[in-house]
Amino acid sequence: MPSRRNRTGKIVDSRSADAGKNRSWSVPLEELLRGLGTDSSGLSDQEAARRLESSASLQLQTRRRRSDWQLLVSQFSSPIILLLIAASLLSLFLHDPTDSLIILVIVLASGVLGFWQERGANRSVEALLSMVQTTIRVLRSGRAKDIPSEHTVKGDVLNLSAGDTIPGDCRVLSTNNLYVDEAALTGETFPVAKSPGTLAPDTPIGQRSNSLYMGTHVVSGSASALVVRIGRETEYGRISDRLKFRPPETEFERGVRRFGFLLLEITLIMLILIFAFNIFLKRHFLDSALFALALAVGLTPQLLPAIISINLAKGAERMARKKVIVKRLESIENFGSMNILCTDKTGTLTEGVVRIHSAIDIHGEPSEKVLFHAFINASFESGFRSPIDEAVRSFKDFELGGYEKLDELPYDFARKRLSVLVATNGRRLLVSKGAFDRILEICTRVEHADGKRTQIGELRSELEQRFQVLSGQGFRVLGVAIRELGSEAPMGPELEAEMTLLGLLVLHDPPKPEILETLRETNRLGIAVKIITGDNRLVAASVGRQIGLRKAQVLTGQQLRRMSDEALLRRAAETDIFAEVEPNQKERIILALKKAGNVVGYLGDGINDATALHAADVGISVEGGADVAKNSADIVLLERNLEVLVQGVLEGRRTFANTLKYVFMASSANFGNMLSMAAGSLFLPFLPLLPKQILLTNLITDFPEMTIATDNVDAEMLTAPRRWEVKTIRRFMLVFGPLSSVFDFLTFAALLILLRASPEQFRTGWFLESIASATLIVLVIRSRASLLSPGRGRGPSRYLLGTILLAIAATFALPYTPLAGILGFTALPLRYLAVLIGIVVPNLAAAQGLKRLFYRRIGEKA
Repeated sequence: MPSRRNRTGKIVDSRSADAGKNRSWSVPLEELLRGLGTDSSGLSDQEAARRLESSASLQLQTRRRRSDWQLLVSQFSSPIILLLIAASLLSLFLHDPTDSLIILVIVLASGVLGFWQERGANRSVEALLSMVQTTIRVLRSGRAKDIPSEHTVKGDVLNLSAGDTIPGDCRVLSTNNLYVDEAALTGETFPVAKSPGTLAPDTPIGQRSNSLYMGTHVVSGSASALVVRIGRETEYGRISDRLKFRPPETEFERGVRRFGFLLLEITLIMLILIFAFNIFLKRHFLDSALFALALAVGLTPQLLPAIISINLAKGAERMARKKVIVKRLESIENFGSMNILCTDKTGTLTEGVVRIHSAIDIHGEPSEKVLFHAFINASFESGFRSPIDEAVRSFKDFELGGYEKLDELPYDFARKRLSVLVATNGRRLLVSKGAFDRILEICTRVEHADGKRTQIGELRSELEQRFQVLSGQGFRVLGVAIRELGSEAPMGPELEAEMTLLGLLVLHDPPKPEILETLRETNRLGIAVKIITGDNRLVAASVGRQIGLRKAQVLTGQQLRRMSDEALLRRAAETDIFAEVEPNQKERIILALKKAGNVVGYLGDGINDATALHAADVGISVEGGADVAKNSADIVLLERNLEVLVQGVLEGRRTFANTLKYVFMASSANFGNMLSMAAGSLFLPFLPLLPKQILLTNLITDFPEMTIATDNVDAEMLTAPRRWEVKTIRRFMLVFGPLSSVFDFLTFAALLILLRASPEQFRTGWFLESIASATLIVLVIRSRASLLSPGRGRGPSRYLLGTILLAIAATFALPYTPLAGILGFTALPLRYLAVLIGIVVPNLAAAQGLKRLFYRRIGEKA
């Protein structure tokens, strides 16, 4: 009989485990526990560690880490690179082994340079991601402890509460009004109730009320659950493996892809034409093939993916120093482009520390009884720990020795109230606390200061008026109610009826002192802040006035329900505050703003924020938020503070600006070189540059651009959201590319006509001019400011300037070293160098003048 040992060393039937794994919802619980080698007290620490090691292959990784070997191989995966290597190997055996080896060495050096930079970037990102971790509470060795969610193993017993993301497929052991959001898996809009039990084997997934699934999350209530499947074995894992889910392509990624294909298409066309003309001119076949392939390598944006990865990783590192952790690198572009930020007010605009202002009875007088019963409710709740409950418990400590908790109805976002059932002096007392209107709707009586209870009657309108006055002053108002129950009444939502209102709990969460200046800064950055809150419109409007939104437009959840999508599309842009909003309405607001052409960020940390975070262009959560919110977010703030977010936006814009610098440089330089090479190869009786010299040019000019991520950025690139503009890049390429070719042609003329250079001298001279111009022109293109007077803080970084000077020094020294003969170069007389410098300097001046004209007349929107 197939068998294995359980956590205690006993032999268990492995076929039972297989049965449990395949249809866990239909297997009797005792058999399931036995098959998984565990019990209701969970696994031992040692057994869990063993299982974690043995199940490593089952783990799902949202960001697959490539090994160093895979990363190195990927540097040479381009079809053109592979063709060049193949042609070089053929030449090695048939033609010129020295030249072929040199070409292979240069290609290898270029690949290693890209590998080294990208490997460092990847490791930096992994270190940053490890700073944001979701945890789950499990029973290990009989004790409850928090562990990273990815360390969950089969046989673990979980203690779940509101906000938890479920780390594996589970069987419910016990529940207390557990509701789970399964929309990610089943598409079911509303939370699903879960309870223990055994179901039929053919029960469809949407009706398995005793099962929980990986990737779903707890909306309300609590539970104990047994993990039966993890990783690839889960329902989510099967779908993920089958469909190979990938995050949606961002606007920036799409633009980079299209730009790369554009250059590649042009290059391939020119490659074929140049090769054909060289064959027509009866030049050596292998020399012509190597020349054409080397030219293609030099002209295609070979390092574009690597440099973008480096820029994004360096940007993520800088953002981390500002306490902003980027989970998805591609979101940095959207972060910098964001022009609308939607946020809750609590903790972001306000201090986030809820304080008790007062507890009053139904007539507005201070009431110790209201405060006491609120304390009972807050002290005995065991679900999602809210700041309100913490405030109640810390405001005043009461003795609860005579009270025993019997049961609980946890808070949820539909009822908006929390009820606990307690026993005291032989009585069963239900104590409810929650949103004032949701408490008022279940009350039929009120209790006066003398203890007398009467029908609520006309007092209802007086209470509603008091609520509106307090709310208008910026206070959050809760209701506190009680009901005495018979000894046989079962606990359930139906008990929240015919209750007696004791009074009101008045809470205060003042705006942050610095929030006014922070909001002014967001406005200066071109970001409009919109408040989305579940609080009533009066409180939201009051907070809006306190933070500077004097004439704020307010739209309520009730109005949203009656509004069509088309009407919301028009109203959303002009609305500053969305109040009394239900969780599913947040996503609708975000989508309406996006459809209007905005790049929308959403800042949320709650259980009910997951769908809105996913819908936003940039989902932003905070380290102390619910796990489901952090899992859904692209960016996580280590502090819930808009100032931290503002600093992150600035770093995102710097990263975006530096990435575009490389795109501008690559497009103009590659297009210009293509024109020069094409023309030169047609009218010259020899190849203008040898294949190895073309590749060496590519390697040297790429070296400084590796440091572009460290460069300073013009202030105007930070003051407004920027987007990928393919048309502007194309215009830039068509303007600056031909300028480069004009000075290349001047170099050709000077070398051939003025200096009467030999082929070796011609190649050496053009090699020097080409690299000097290409590297120094970076200093012109990198900023809109003048090269000679860049302005404070706008000059090149020391790393960029240093690598440019180093590249030029190495280039001009190369013809005078022993390597010159091997590479096909020759030492040039001083008059050659003087003529070349005389061409490079006007080239820089012309580029500076053309840049000024371009941004003034053509590229104002760039």
